[in-house]
Amino acid sequence: MCGIVGYLGNKNAFPILLNGLKRLEYRGYDSTGIALIENGKIDVHKKEGKVRELEQITENQSFKSTIGIGHTRWATHGEPNDVNAHPHVSNSGNLAIIHNGIIENYGSLKKDLIQRGYTFESDTDTEVFVNFIEDIKKSENLSLEDALRIALTKVIGAYAIAIISMDTPNKLVAARKGSPLVLGLGKDEFYLASDATPIIEHTNEVIYLKDEEIVVMENGEYHIKDSRDIPQTPYIQTLELELEAIEKGGHDHFMHKEIFEQPISIADCMRGRLNAEKGELTLGGIRNYAKALQNAERIVIIACGTSWHAGLVAEYIFEDLCRIPVEVEYASEFRYRNPVINEGDIVIAISQSGETADTLAAIELAKSKGAIVLGVVNTVGSSISRVSHEGAYLHAGPEIGVASTKAFTAQLTVLFMIALKAAKNKGTIAENRFQQLLRELSLIPSKVEKALQSNDKIEEISDMFKNASNFLYLGRGYNFPVALEGALKLKEISYIHAEGYPAAEMKHGPIALIDENMPVVVIATRDSSYDKIVSNIQEVKARKGVVIAVVTEGDSLIPGMADFTIEVPSTHESLMPLVSVIPLQLLSYHIAVMRGANVDQPRNLAKSVTVE
Repeated sequence: MCGIVGYLGNKNAFPILLNGLKRLEYRGYDSTGIALIENGKIDVHKKEGKVRELEQITENQSFKSTIGIGHTRWATHGEPNDVNAHPHVSNSGNLAIIHNGIIENYGSLKKDLIQRGYTFESDTDTEVFVNFIEDIKKSENLSLEDALRIALTKVIGAYAIAIISMDTPNKLVAARKGSPLVLGLGKDEFYLASDATPIIEHTNEVIYLKDEEIVVMENGEYHIKDSRDIPQTPYIQTLELELEAIEKGGHDHFMHKEIFEQPISIADCMRGRLNAEKGELTLGGIRNYAKALQNAERIVIIACGTSWHAGLVAEYIFEDLCRIPVEVEYASEFRYRNPVINEGDIVIAISQSGETADTLAAIELAKSKGAIVLGVVNTVGSSISRVSHEGAYLHAGPEIGVASTKAFTAQLTVLFMIALKAAKNKGTIAENRFQQLLRELSLIPSKVEKALQSNDKIEEISDMFKNASNFLYLGRGYNFPVALEGALKLKEISYIHAEGYPAAEMKHGPIALIDENMPVVVIATRDSSYDKIVSNIQEVKARKGVVIAVVTEGDSLIPGMADFTIEVPSTHESLMPLVSVIPLQLLSYHIAVMRGANVDQPRNLAKSVTVE
């Protein structure tokens, strides 16, 4: 979703802001802009398109301002164009604002402002917002921060904002509610950003602002207050993120890098938690609620997108190992229903960013009904990690590619460990099986490494299908969610229509689509459903479908039936999704590259959906 950067200090702000916008490109956006205070006025440069286009229109200009704000916009109110791009300036030209989120009551505010003589150039709620703040500031003769505080009590919706004013050219003011905002602390200088990626090259000391907090930066000092004007004592966190982690490191795309990082990222998930030699599994993040988990009568998993697919796999795992019924809900649907949640139910919220708006709203609903919420997130200090009762970080490192890859396998790893630990505590798993699964899990990084060796073969297969119009993905049992995930990856980055189905459901509709032009990807690893999946492949071939099969290494039956086979190492079927998803990630990546698509920043998509 939209990205914010801000700077106040003693350096030239423009290159810091421009580079910060480049760091935020992965979030997904369609226009970009920067505002500076320079030569006695607010100087705004904004452009539809990518940061490079903003860079082109400013390349011959010299900037010396030491304060500024920048933004990458993902359109909500108003189409993507130069006028609707942020920053937006008030009618007087005295205030400039950047804004993530949605002001839901902007229509009524706009109507009142028009009656008071204000005019509007854009279609955005943000231009209304900045003029509303200015109207309060002028009519009440208030400071910028006090006017903002009053304005925020009257707007409905989510926001992360940063504002500069001609009246106070050395002051930067920011606030958040429901949309992330990070304050970076330097020596007599300050950085603002939607996440830590634009900040890490300048400082590793940050503050993750809380909901309804306002920060004022001026004269080398900062002050944080809540919506009631009460001073807050923030927690200063030291970032462990390394700059190299957000660079491509010789890869053509972040997605390619992140696919190939998975042996390391999965191992990092287990580090300090799993000791296969000693047969130990330690999950400190859920220690206080371990008994509640093992005694739960029901688990509800809430997530969106790829995280929802991880939740589907987790449903199989928890029910098998812990014998606890599990429901997997789209957070966006859960929050608008009147779900049956009982006190003591366990709700597991899964999100890579930890900022997904629908998941956050679903958490608040679940908590209001007495549920215990465990968060499974990747981003340290994120909103979901703070509002959950307890949880577990993925420790997968930053994921820059919009299409999630290593976060998915990290989620599966952490969820498997949580289920395994709960089963051990509950006594629903025999000791020998517990030890066997621990050992198998510890071997997954090396097996993923081996699965990645099929890259060249998958690239060759991709070349044959890069012009296909449709794909069908089939899987059974644990591999059914993998089929969904494979189809989603292809849709996301190559723009080819694809559907994932339980293989047995093919006969209940999708089989009508199969002909010689329909590639069918079948996850056909050797497990308890193997004989059934073989029958499904035969059904596809009988209708002249083209089969690309992901099979267990050494399979001698399916290669004689399928048109193409991709081998993956053998593992326990409950762990197979960690391995079988790898070829599907690579297939979608190579097809997208061959089609000339923007792999890391697919059209219309955002990395973190922080608005409804």
